[in-house]
Amino acid sequence: MTQPRPWPLSILDLTPIPAGSSTGDALREAVELAILADRLGYERVWYAEHHNSPGLASGAPEIMIGHIAGQTTAIRVGAGGVMLPNHAPLKIAETFRLLEALHPGRIDLGLGRAPGTDTLTAFAMRRSQEALSADNYPELLAELIAFDDGAFPADHPFRAIRPVPVDTMLPPLWLLGSSGFSARLAAEAGLGFAFAAHINGRDAVAALRDYRASFVPSARYPEPRAILTVSVTVGETPDHARELSLVNDLLLLRLRTGQLGAYPSLDEAKRYQFTAAERGLIASMPMRSLVGDVAGVHRQIVDLVDRAEADEVMVTTFLAEPADRRRMVASLAEAFGLAARPAAPTRDAGVSAAA
Repeated sequence: MTQPRPWPLSILDLTPIPAGSSTGDALREAVELAILADRLGYERVWYAEHHNSPGLASGAPEIMIGHIAGQTTAIRVGAGGVMLPNHAPLKIAETFRLLEALHPGRIDLGLGRAPGTDTLTAFAMRRSQEALSADNYPELLAELIAFDDGAFPADHPFRAIRPVPVDTMLPPLWLLGSSGFSARLAAEAGLGFAFAAHINGRDAVAALRDYRASFVPSARYPEPRAILTVSVTVGETPDHARELSLVNDLLLLRLRTGQLGAYPSLDEAKRYQFTAAERGLIASMPMRSLVGDVAGVHRQIVDLVDRAEADEVMVTTFLAEPADRRRMVASLAEAFGLAARPAAPTRDAGVSAAA
């Protein structure tokens, strides 16, 4: 196996609900996965904001964050991310100040500009055609920071508003993106940046290098801090990994063709007969997963992180089965040489079996 490297390793958990299971099953698995990652020495676990996605259990990362942080002891827990144009900056400021007050030093706030859903659902979220077409993400970000810093101009109407809790500041801010736009905005604002290579692997290296080269130091981040997020499919052998990756292929095909529904199971993916045209469509998509046994996936990650000059690796996966996800988390922890933490007292997962 390749010699372990010292990068922090983290997880973006999409909380899949495989066909035949329930939301309660998926949430219990999310808790167990976070507890395992905490014990194995992972740096952070993040949850994303998705809407009208029946195959995913979490559409409200702030609720997942509060719940998971209460079930773990040391791992950082955050949003990867909150879609800023879907929400008022004041509401985000108060929500994440409260989370930071509840779990000091363990919360992250990752911000994105995509709606996290289809156009119709985005309209239902944002309530107007103007809000759908507005290109005001930088302004919303500036407003959020101004609320936190108390930095509105003297004549600004929001200057008198104090986000509560007033004695707690926002946790570390990260901008999320899969393009050069977010990389440049994060650099100009002096914030951390997480590039979604699982969405656009082609531009990962250029965007992260551009972020580092153009970074402007700030009080929040005196130096650039870059996370590279990659999708991985780790099998016990390369052949096993290729079999598991059939779930990736079927899921991507459904996403590309607008077939929203239950998250495919491995058995369902193995039975599906892909046409040549569908294989071509999947191959043309910029979304990619690194596939192989743990040594092979580790080598692929190391190569990409070296070229992108990232500071941290965050892995996500389309693996649907809980046992496969836990095996992936454990094997990558070993490959990256993570230092395990002492076992914490057993905690109740907090999701009813009747959920």
